[in-house]
Amino acid sequence: MGQEQIPASWAPVLEPVLATPQARRLGGWLAAEEQAGKTIYPPRGQRLAALDFTPHDEVRVVILGQDPYHGPGQAHGLAFSVPEGVALPPSLRNIYKELADDLGVAPPATGSLEHWARQGVLLLNNSLTVEQAQAGSHAGKGWDAITDAVVAAVARSDRPTAFILWGGHAQGKAARIDALREDGPHLVLRSPHPSPLSAHRGFFGSKPFSRTNAFLEAHGRGTIDWGAP
Repeated sequence: MGQEQIPASWAPVLEPVLATPQARRLGGWLAAEEQAGKTIYPPRGQRLAALDFTPHDEVRVVILGQDPYHGPGQAHGLAFSVPEGVALPPSLRNIYKELADDLGVAPPATGSLEHWARQGVLLLNNSLTVEQAQAGSHAGKGWDAITDAVVAAVARSDRPTAFILWGGHAQGKAARIDALREDGPHLVLRSPHPSPLSAHRGFFGSKPFSRTNAFLEAHGRGTIDWGAP
């Protein structure tokens, strides 16, 4: 994983898996790809940003993405988020549309979701890197074990947490986590992905934001301010 600094709160979760041959192969493979001149997103130093922004013991919501955006300047380590000043990707536009319909919140002017992450929303992609212009190019390269460990650690906690699973990929990942059982302490919301290809099949109208806040409030964990920072 190169020069990425493991956030202290996640070290007990990640250190065992990072010591495995699979994780070491991932680090070597990423280094070789960069040495070969390939552009990898997000840049070094931002690949564990989701864990930096949201410490383990502060997670209240988990939103799972597939892999980072693969266009220049888009990916900064938070699933579905782009840095301030970057045009909104189509999926994020649809997320904001559902947010407005669900809670009456005006769509934020920025595509950065850092204000969600700081409130305990873990914005985690399954793969934490991608090659420029090659969606899904780092799937199956070793990230799964690392991000599965993160999700499993949250799911094993007895702190009630909302897991928002948009699309078959996120739902398949959750299905690998034994602690995410239907009779557990957590809220598990499943719907189609917010992509324009699938949003009209049930993402719109799924009300993930109000349902999450109702769950958190009922369990004494406050609510998320989903609006503009």
